[in-house]
Amino acid sequence: MGGEFSAEDGEVILSPFLWEALGLKEKAVDETAPGSNGHDTGAEEDPMEIERPQTLGPHITVHAKQLQKGTYVKLRPLEAGYDPEDWKALLEQHLRTNFTTLTNGEVLVVPGGRGMGGKREEFRFLVDGFKPETDGICIVDTDLEVDIEALNEEQARETLKKIAQKMQRAPGTEQGSSPGGELDLFKSLQGQVLPGEYVDYQLPSWPRTQALEFELQGSDEGDLDLLISPFSARQRSRPRLEEHVFADFSNRPTKRIRMEPTNIELENAEALWVSVHAFSPSEAAGGAPAEDSAADVRHFTISARIADSKALKGEPASEETEAPPNPDEIRCKNCHQWVPQRTLMLHENFCLRNNVLCPDGCGQVFQKRSEAFANHWHCPHDTFYGNSAISHSKHNILYHPSEPLHCANCSTPQTFTSIPLLAQHHTTTCPAKPILCRFCHLEVPQEGDPDVPNPEALLSGLTPHELADGSRTTECHLCNKITRLRDMDTHLKHHDLERKTRSRPRICRNVNCGRTLDGVGPNGDTRAGSRMGQGPGNDTGLCSTCFGPLYVSMYDPEGKALKRRVERRYLQQLLTGCGKAWCSNQFCKSGRKNSGFGEGAISTKEALPMVKPYVEGAIRAQKDSPLHFCTDEGSQKRRSLAEMIAAESEPKGGYDLEWSCAALEAEGGNLEKARTWLANWAPSRDEEQK
Repeated sequence: MGGEFSAEDGEVILSPFLWEALGLKEKAVDETAPGSNGHDTGAEEDPMEIERPQTLGPHITVHAKQLQKGTYVKLRPLEAGYDPEDWKALLEQHLRTNFTTLTNGEVLVVPGGRGMGGKREEFRFLVDGFKPETDGICIVDTDLEVDIEALNEEQARETLKKIAQKMQRAPGTEQGSSPGGELDLFKSLQGQVLPGEYVDYQLPSWPRTQALEFELQGSDEGDLDLLISPFSARQRSRPRLEEHVFADFSNRPTKRIRMEPTNIELENAEALWVSVHAFSPSEAAGGAPAEDSAADVRHFTISARIADSKALKGEPASEETEAPPNPDEIRCKNCHQWVPQRTLMLHENFCLRNNVLCPDGCGQVFQKRSEAFANHWHCPHDTFYGNSAISHSKHNILYHPSEPLHCANCSTPQTFTSIPLLAQHHTTTCPAKPILCRFCHLEVPQEGDPDVPNPEALLSGLTPHELADGSRTTECHLCNKITRLRDMDTHLKHHDLERKTRSRPRICRNVNCGRTLDGVGPNGDTRAGSRMGQGPGNDTGLCSTCFGPLYVSMYDPEGKALKRRVERRYLQQLLTGCGKAWCSNQFCKSGRKNSGFGEGAISTKEALPMVKPYVEGAIRAQKDSPLHFCTDEGSQKRRSLAEMIAAESEPKGGYDLEWSCAALEAEGGNLEKARTWLANWAPSRDEEQK
């Protein structure tokens, strides 16, 4: 098995795996090295020339060899009971992310899930044969067939026996735990769970503005636990004893967890993952859950509902101030029940002989000879109490373990005095906590040092992994500037602010023209042409193309000559037409024919009254006075598309005609690209009104 290492010239650095595979141990200081033992060497030593002791390692000869791509590998499990459902996906992921080669005769260790106390289980396999037959193969860019064979017949029989037992108790079977599923806010679910196992549920949606309450009803022993974790980019793991956000470990038969809309843990949660856990007596011994009998299955009822807002108003009345249900009743001082005053003496005589009030102040009343009173306990370290031996063992395992708990994923030792504290570490600052990176979009560990948090990560709201991954650069899709990924949101906010404050473009007064007067730049600049000296060059409100036929060099301060040219162009269009098959100008003979307004020609006498209002308005450059000149096909088509875009979502939302014309001009008449240009560079009607 190989890896990739870097070292200084003349040195070889081996990974811990290679040290173990080669059976090497670091040697002590070579006793024959000069100056290493402190003895007199027989010569006067120069203090500046005394060599420091050096650690001399074993001699290793390295040979480079080209390995063939493997097509088949045989693995033999070193322990019985490995189930393909457990290790198949783990093996595939482990090989793909950690290995490039495999060596015959080596032991392949595949890490599994995390158990009690943060310990991870391991699957160990012996590599025993390849195709092609060789001592090592390359597993990069090749389809590798994996075959699992037992070491011997005894191990094979034991494995089949364990798999058969597991299948009988698989989730969904009569003897196994329930398969879980989705929770309904209006319906409770019945289920069962084996000791030491979990039943996982999920709540995909709920009213985010209302409080939410989960309730779990189980056995009187209180050995069922209710665990909840939000599923989001920052929380990706199912709730477990050592990894959860909310939990109820009390010894009550009914467990409840209430979550308010203001809970910071619910921010950006996509769903809520809920798990029901049954405490196993074998866990009380500090080991892994054992295979308890099917008779030990725990039945439960779980429900999720909208919490009553009145439940938080006011404190519950105490026993001293609680009013009696009837005026003639009085409370018994021993069992605290309401009894009629006339029978109080008889009740107290019987109650004091048979019942006992907990002397430690929890308020529970027991029969003196009952098993519950014999097993009743109070923790000397906190306020927990219970009525069974298993609840006492469970409490000690959770909150007072015999040995401190350690996080196996932290480089520096992390010690915790209880499982809830370890769970809080795993869901907050643990470097191995899985997250969904917002930059690489992969599920990766969040990394970092829990003892010395990164100030930049705290201020930016990023995890240490995202802080490093976000340092990669990319081009902004709007302005093509090189920007760091983690700065892209701020960069785009600047673009959004510029978009909302950008000047409205000016469009040509010709109702058949889709051009702007000042030109449109590639980055949404609505004055690009004018800044480059390519503006319309006139004060009539026409673009340079539409004004071109009207231009003369004659001095005309009163606009009389311009008025005659506008009138002449209108008459020419109405009497002769432009002759274009695509023209739709209503003031053109060809356009009227193409649009179906009629075949007959218009006389000069009929045309003059039609064009007179527009001729008078041309020299005044009134904004609401349109002009009707024939233009080219592309410009006319862009104007039609712009009017279609402007008509969408009226009167609110959408974009005005000026922005629609600018978008189509910038994108050469492409409708889809124009819509994208509007979203990137143009303010909507609502934003302009604000």
